[in-house]
Amino acid sequence: MTRPRLVGLSANVQRPSKTRTLVDTVLREASARAARDTRPDTHILDTHILDFVDAGPGLGAAWTRDQLPPAARAVLDAIEAADGLVVGSPVYKGAYTGLFKHLFDLVDPQALAGKPVAIVATGGGARHALVVEHAFRPLFGFFGALQIPTAVYASDADFHAGVLVADGVRARAAEAGGQISALLAHRAAQAGAEDAAPVALAAAE
Repeated sequence: MTRPRLVGLSANVQRPSKTRTLVDTVLREASARAARDTRPDTHILDTHILDFVDAGPGLGAAWTRDQLPPAARAVLDAIEAADGLVVGSPVYKGAYTGLFKHLFDLVDPQALAGKPVAIVATGGGARHALVVEHAFRPLFGFFGALQIPTAVYASDADFHAGVLVADGVRARAAEAGGQISALLAHRAAQAGAEDAAPVALAAAE
């Protein structure tokens, strides 16, 4: 059976990046949860992380999907083909970046319906923490995505030399990773049962 594909997307435009580090932390926690889970209906995750460096500068110049250069189109395709997403952006002026919104403006409105999404964000201080509730959740609510309850916000003080060191943030990242991993495992089990049903019916006839 195909492993659930969990794609991380970070809206950073340079590497290394605190936002990419936070997205990657949730991805790693999700993989660790899937590996620890010994239920027979659980499948190890196929994880992949992307950022706007992968998309290239042509992303901002494209007004429509058809104008996207190949690198940016590959990022868009990966988002739409994913079974689940971990999305993150640095906070600018109280919201996600304009380029982040621009990319999701180009996503097919039906592509994320019912798919699990974990939200993370980074900012200079704690006063930006509610951006995940006030900006991100309405966006993914429009898409009909299945947003997990735990969002993860980290400020500059939560990192040291680019490494996430704050125990509280790491705990939330582990919680978010566990939640999205469990949802993906459940959806994979449901899909497997649906695929097996016609085979079992045919065998019984």
